[in-house]
Amino acid sequence: MAGKVGAGLDAHASELERVAAFRTELRRFVLHTNAVPTRAGLSSQRYDLLLMIKSAGEVRVTELCDLLQLQQTAVTQLVRRTEEAGLVERRNDVDDGRVSLLRLTPAGEAVLQQVLAALRGESEGLAEALHRVDVSLRAVGS
Repeated sequence: MAGKVGAGLDAHASELERVAAFRTELRRFVLHTNAVPTRAGLSSQRYDLLLMIKSAGEVRVTELCDLLQLQQTAVTQLVRRTEEAGLVERRNDVDDGRVSLLRLTPAGEAVLQQVLAALRGESEGLAEALHRVDVSLRAVGS
């Protein structure tokens, strides 16, 4: 019985090491991907905002709340500051004149493209790290 308990503890320790390695890689990725936008003059939240608007084309503030996982007051303030910085603009929705749609300005587009170019290799590295961790975790579960 002691052998089975010891083997279980070894497997558990191995799984913990893999999960810890995954969390380390994820933290490295987040820290680096936050540093690059900062060098371009963007906070990580503003970078995320530009990224979400660009991926949607045009978007409502209420949709951004879900995409960014932030409360509406926080998103409204973030949008206002980003609009004042000249990176996003509003236009009235043709289907519902009470609603504004957000889109990037040429300046917002330029800074986002600058950051994306600097980060291009990072997402590939994270994908590889996630794949290695996934394979390891599946091996533990088998």
